[in-house]
Amino acid sequence: MTDRYAVFGHPIAHSKSPLIHAAFARQTGQDMTYEAILAPLDGFADSVAQFIAAGGRGANVTVPFKEQAFALASRLSPRAEQAGAVNTLTFDAGGIRGDNTDGAGLVADLTRNLHCVSGGKRILLLGAGGAARGVIEPLLDLRPAEFVIANRTVGRAQELAEQFGRGVAACGFDALHTPFDLVINATAASLAGELPPLSPRVFAAGALAYDM
Repeated sequence: MTDRYAVFGHPIAHSKSPLIHAAFARQTGQDMTYEAILAPLDGFADSVAQFIAAGGRGANVTVPFKEQAFALASRLSPRAEQAGAVNTLTFDAGGIRGDNTDGAGLVADLTRNLHCVSGGKRILLLGAGGAARGVIEPLLDLRPAEFVIANRTVGRAQELAEQFGRGVAACGFDALHTPFDLVINATAASLAGELPPLSPRVFAAGALAYDM
């Protein structure tokens, strides 16, 4: 019987997850389908319930539903609980299990693929939503020299900084004047072909800019 999986988001047409997971399935010989589902902004939980009722085995979650997915899960992995956001849902007899692989995936990409060792570096994280939540703790585990969360709404950045502690600072985009070695865009701006309003001064010589 073919296993059914999906990714939920709004928007969702940009997602490459169906192509990626179809390639994984071919490589591993798994009989599965993987689709992109556009969930209504006010109907995420209902969309997931319909997917489960239709035989869905699991799902990924992208903007803007990662915090809603956290609330929907009946069980959470330690890293999802720590992040307060979920990007992976598993459905079984015990209910809905939520996990967050954003941080592990980002750190693996930075260290193994891009060879960007972040220990002792100055890191700037743009955004304070579900995507940002999942990567903060794994990035802090790399022991950066400085870690700043910048967001259009400063209060949300400050809430995250207080939640994670460990010397994390918070500010608005207009308060960024010093250079960083690694700048990570966790906002949804690029989905609309836009960029956060940053001064070129935030990029140190040889800095890496990473768009999640």
